[in-house]
Amino acid sequence: MRITEHPILKFEKGPLVEFEHDGRKLKGHEGESIAAALHAAGVRVLRHSIKLDRPRGFFCAIGRCSSCLMTVDGVPNVMTCVTALSAGMRIETQTGKGIIPDVHFPTPPTDPDYPRDLGNVPLAIVGAGPAGLSAAIAAGQLGVRSVVIDENPVPGGQLIKQTHMFFGSKEHHARVRGIDIGAILVKEIEDLPVDCLTGTTVLGLYPGRMLALLRNGRLHRLTADSVILATGASENMLAFPNSDLPGVYGAGAVQTLMNVDGVAPGKRVLMIGAGNIGLIVSYQLLQAGVEVAAVVEGLPEFGGYHVHAAKIRRAGVPIMTSHTVLRALGTDRVEGAVISKIDGDWRPIEGTEVELDVDTICLAVGLTPNCELASQFGCDEAYVAELGGRVAIHDASLETTVPGVHIAGDASGIEEASTAMLEGRLAGLSAAAKFLHDREMGELTRLRSEAEEGLRALRAGPFGKHARAGKRKMLALASARGGDS
Repeated sequence: MRITEHPILKFEKGPLVEFEHDGRKLKGHEGESIAAALHAAGVRVLRHSIKLDRPRGFFCAIGRCSSCLMTVDGVPNVMTCVTALSAGMRIETQTGKGIIPDVHFPTPPTDPDYPRDLGNVPLAIVGAGPAGLSAAIAAGQLGVRSVVIDENPVPGGQLIKQTHMFFGSKEHHARVRGIDIGAILVKEIEDLPVDCLTGTTVLGLYPGRMLALLRNGRLHRLTADSVILATGASENMLAFPNSDLPGVYGAGAVQTLMNVDGVAPGKRVLMIGAGNIGLIVSYQLLQAGVEVAAVVEGLPEFGGYHVHAAKIRRAGVPIMTSHTVLRALGTDRVEGAVISKIDGDWRPIEGTEVELDVDTICLAVGLTPNCELASQFGCDEAYVAELGGRVAIHDASLETTVPGVHIAGDASGIEEASTAMLEGRLAGLSAAAKFLHDREMGELTRLRSEAEEGLRALRAGPFGKHARAGKRKMLALASARGGDS
């Protein structure tokens, strides 16, 4: 199931190491995720559900769900989709809640340097994706120091698995692949006053803008004069019978398997959702040598760019609008799917059911902003459907209702990566304003105007109508809250 040939990617692997799974010796590449190593070895069932003992395989590949929890070296509930494989690991399929080993736990450290105090920085940025890195670059170019924090081992966020070329203008990295854009952004911060803490989880944001961090198994704290939350988004789930079977993945998880780990998710895939993500990932599956049986879309028209749809149609993949998936087939893993036409009220039309021979179902049915930190810190929130769900209320400068806390990218509303980069830039400029002298404000105003104009250009046209409507609602909410205060 490993991808040995790819038209774009060359997979750099760590050394081959031996590990144990349920008493069986297997081999994988050191540094890849445990879940990817097991997937490459043909293991799909990672655990069983607590109440009904149903099989579970990983779904999100970013540590946001509980489907991949396994017992690793005696420790239960390890998220194997984000835990790196190392030689000699003992991995066990977990049933229920897992059993805490009967061992002596060490006394918590009592030294005065625990938790370790990392001091104060002008700007802390949570998330090293397109928005977070762009924010750090914008602030750094004005001489404002920042610390970028990300739980992943490498910076870049979703860009590290985007093999398609971006649209827009030269300033928006048009005709540059996402994987290359990520490398460009990482290169830019090297010569700026930016520190990047990867492999670090932000556990909470507390009064005084103090961030609690977990890094290398130790607790750290960092305070900041300003904070930018660029925490991205999580995959949406779609409920249908057997939707919990191993072999049902979010589109982002499929991209991670294919484009980061070099592992094919399956042999024949049914794609649910014909927005840009569904169409792009379908083409990436074809590039990886995986057959796509069909792309199914509930709406009467597909929502992605026509150029993406044309590429997969030329490859013989049908895009079936006004269709839905009725159920997945299989016992321990996906072995097929049943789809059907639906009417204008989204009800299946009797007699139109078709059974497809697939071993994978990929869900590209939207994203939900990650706003937990903003909520925990007390930022006012509102549900804005056009932005993907609940988001922190923010003004035109992307500042939330808590002074000194900004939000950018998918965390502020679901849009394209190009928009996330410009929002990150705008948030970085806005957060940097408090550290600049009067003589620098003219340059800041010019840069902010450029970013705002770029956002207007990207949101122009029919594909940006939801974002435009959502941001208008957001500005009205922010204005109302400002008037109350």
